[in-house]
Order: sequence, then C-alpha cells, then structure tokens
Amino acid sequence: MNAEMLAKAKSLGFSDRQIAYLTGRTEDAVRAERKALGLVPSYRLVDTCAAEFEAYTPYYYSTYDRGDDEVRPSDTRKVMILGGGPNRIGQGIEFDYCCVHAAFALHDAGFESIMVNSNPETVSTDYDTSDKLYFEPLTFEDVLHIYEREQCSGVIVQFGGQTPLNLAQKLDAAGVKIIGTSPKDIEAAEDRDFFKKLVDKVKILQPPNGMATNLEQAIEIANRIGYPVLVRPSFVLGGRAMVIVYNEKYLRKYVEEAVVASEGRPVLIDRFLEDATELDVDCISDGTKSVIGAIMEHVELAGIHSGDSACTIPTLTLSPEVLEKVRSQRARLV
Repeated sequence: MNAEMLAKAKSLGFSDRQIAYLTGRTEDAVRAERKALGLVPSYRLVDTCAAEFEAYTPYYYSTYDRGDDEVRPSDTRKVMILGGGPNRIGQGIEFDYCCVHAAFALHDAGFESIMVNSNPETVSTDYDTSDKLYFEPLTFEDVLHIYEREQCSGVIVQFGGQTPLNLAQKLDAAGVKIIGTSPKDIEAAEDRDFFKKLVDKVKILQPPNGMATNLEQAIEIANRIGYPVLVRPSFVLGGRAMVIVYNEKYLRKYVEEAVVASEGRPVLIDRFLEDATELDVDCISDGTKSVIGAIMEHVELAGIHSGDSACTIPTLTLSPEVLEKVRSQRARLV
C-alpha cells in the first residue's frame, strides 16, 4: 500500500476498516496514514433542483474525487444527530421520531442541527427537519469526518437505535463529545453481564440465568437452569438473534448465531418463564429525580419482542401491589 494506491482505494469507496483488513493493519493506523497524506473527503451539495435552479437545501455527500468542498460555513454552534440508517427488522420508527424532535429542539435552543443518516425514506432526512443533512453511512470513519469538518460542539447518539449506540465508545475515545447519556452508562445498559450483576446487587428477582461466550458454556447453563431458555446477545439491534429455545438441538443452532451477532461479547441464557405477563416500563432521570413515563402491559404473553408487541396503557390485569413493586424496583435501578 502506497500513497497513490491508498488515494485510489478511497476514491473507489473502500473504507479505512476494509483497507485495514486487507492490509493486515488497524483502522486507526490507516486513518493516521491517510490524514498524514492530507487525504480527506470533500463534501458536495446534492442538486435537488436538477440544475434547473440553484439548489439551496443543504444536502451533502462525501467524495474523494478532486473538486471544491461545497459545505457552507457558519458561526452558529452545531450539534450532530446520528440517525438510524437503513430500516430493518427489529428497528422501529420511534428512532426516527426521536431524531426529528431532537433536531427541532436544537433549533429552538439556538443550535444548528446537523443530521447524519443514510436513509432517504425517513422524516429525519426531509428538507425542513434539520439545518444540514449528510447522506453518509453511519460508521466511525464517516461520522468523525463530518464532526471534524463541521467543528461540532457535540453529538447525540442515543436516538438512532443500536447503530449509533455502537459507535459511542469509539467516538468518545477519539475526542468526540457525546451529549446526554455517557458512553460508560450506554455500555452498562447494553452489557447483559453487567446488567445481570446490577439486578442482583439491588436485590431484584430475575429468572435463573448465566453468561456464555461459546456453545459448550451455553449447553452447560441450559442443562443447569432447565428448558425452555431465552438466548439474548449483547449490543444488538432490537430483537436480532434473540430466540426462545426448547431443546439442545436448536440451542446449538441459535447460540452460534448469537455469538456472531454480539461480536465476542457474552450471550445471556435465561430460563424462559412461560405463561408470564410482560411489561415495558419507560423511565427518565436527570440524575436527581426520576419519572416513569408509562407502565405498559403487553397484550400477548411474554416472549413477543417489545417492538412487535401490542401494549395497553394503563395496565388492565395488574394489582396495585404489583404496580407499586414495579415503581420501587425502578427507584432501586435508578
């Protein structure tokens, strides 16, 4: 790999991560070499008027081909919002809703909102949602380029679902200011092993369970706690690779998928409680005061992923004693 070949690879659309894999190096090493050569993308304006009139809507895309950078400078403080990217099973529309309202709130607070999303079929990518829009992949490399180019005051990663959440720690390590829930707390909420220990610590009951990083451990845990079991990887989108398993034959099949999905992080094996009522409890805290938005009772029995389930507000079958227990457990977790 020399400077000329690196420039050609970037022009053809190879990411730093792909180049690192092909050349046996790290992504950071490729990025450092590229930046030392002054090899950074320029941004072009999408011509929304097909050259009939001058385009004013600031939609941008990146390119490594030579040409002028068309980003319009401004002195306003800027905050970037990371969208959800392509829609897929397990990712709900609520992520886009949150991104849109984040853009509106930033605008009202006097910030310039910069939306990064690669999905043109969302409301967050409409011309009147944010001040600037970048049609770019939601990767560490692309987000960091935009952050540096726009000299943003910070980035909101919490509203776009799992895709931007998985970038939080790496962006934080690169000096990007994450606004809102810290990367450390995001990690704590996403790491099923940590969460399991936290629930034990605050003395909240949970089904018998164990953490597995390979098939042998998963089989041992399932035999110890009994079937059926719920297999859940960490750091995944919605209900991806989450499954209820009734025997060892299918456990072997699904654990391998779950281990791949969680990229080496532990997979949680829970005893699945049949004939159980499932609740969703949404809570928000400012670090001092915490408020429950709603206690939602699933219409179906436990086992339907919350993104696919139907819920009722208020709850229909739960006693006041159960609801009070939910509130006290919320307080302990907070």
